[in-house]
Amino acid sequence: MNNAEIEQKLELCIESFKKVLYEVDEGFLENMAKSNLDQGNVARYLLWEWTQGVGLYGLWKLFEKHHDQRCLNTLTEYYDNCIRDGLPGKNVNTMAPILALSYLYEYTGNETYGDVCKEWVEWAYQEMPRAGEGGIQHLTSDRRNDGELWDDTLFMTVLAMANMGRILHKQEYIDEAVYQFLVHTKYLADKKTGLWYHGFCFEGCHNFAGAFWGRGNSWVTIAIPLLLEMVPVNQPDRRFLTYALNRQIETLAHLQDESGMWHTLLDDDTSYLEASATSGFGYGILKAVNLGITDERYRDNARRALRPVLDCIDETGVVRQVSYGTPMGRDSKDFYKKIPLHSMPYGQAMAMLFLIEAEDTL
Repeated sequence: MNNAEIEQKLELCIESFKKVLYEVDEGFLENMAKSNLDQGNVARYLLWEWTQGVGLYGLWKLFEKHHDQRCLNTLTEYYDNCIRDGLPGKNVNTMAPILALSYLYEYTGNETYGDVCKEWVEWAYQEMPRAGEGGIQHLTSDRRNDGELWDDTLFMTVLAMANMGRILHKQEYIDEAVYQFLVHTKYLADKKTGLWYHGFCFEGCHNFAGAFWGRGNSWVTIAIPLLLEMVPVNQPDRRFLTYALNRQIETLAHLQDESGMWHTLLDDDTSYLEASATSGFGYGILKAVNLGITDERYRDNARRALRPVLDCIDETGVVRQVSYGTPMGRDSKDFYKKIPLHSMPYGQAMAMLFLIEAEDTL
């Protein structure tokens, strides 16, 4: 592995990104036709959801590092079209595109982008439903999920709040973002292993099926370093989150498959190996090492993950071995094993994030 190979794969990912970004998700449409809480224009949700939001953040980071005009063009074209056509209702998952948009607003100074970011983040701060202890309830486009905290929420919603707090110099946004990280850690991080459960419900006080879901854990491995890099976090809270991250990474290192990948259920080697989680862990671990918030020895775990991730990027630039969108496994861990594999924008993004961080550092 060398930088030339990484750059070649990144180039393939750029070329294929728009195709994956705008691909019609028939399964999503079918579900929304049955259980769309908004009862609004379903088409608006089709392209403005967490799947696109994560992908757009990966594309932004690629532009930020390489200043490839194609990336900027794709971002501005996407946001201009969506804003012109009208945005969907607000929830945790539809907040996800705001993260990349907040950076785009800061870079371009385009107040149309700024107005959207300000409106959506203020809504998340003031009006988004809260579960127990003020934790953000994982409201989605199709379910209220009353009283529920999910590990996805930190990446999908809270990072955008933190970033707009930084951009607008609003300490209250930053404070709320840090609090959300703390309360989610309290209820989702397993005390024995340091791994994170997919969710917690205050109605009955349980962690649903008790699953240590791979991609859900990788949101955490990514989100904690990004938060600590993005905004100033005071020492007690920074220390708390750093310890939580390091406990998780220590266990992840033991659970890494001999192939270099991780399973979709981290502690179940009968579940399939999964590329988006592997990319997320590789990126998050390497980011934490490079920021000096986890031990240098874990760089080897990221290095071991790089080869199989590169191999999952096919000749057309599509990242394979990515699990489809995964709702809460409420009754059985086997639910996670049955999630099909499907190329998705977040798979592209997580691989790109890993490769960007790996350039010159692995």
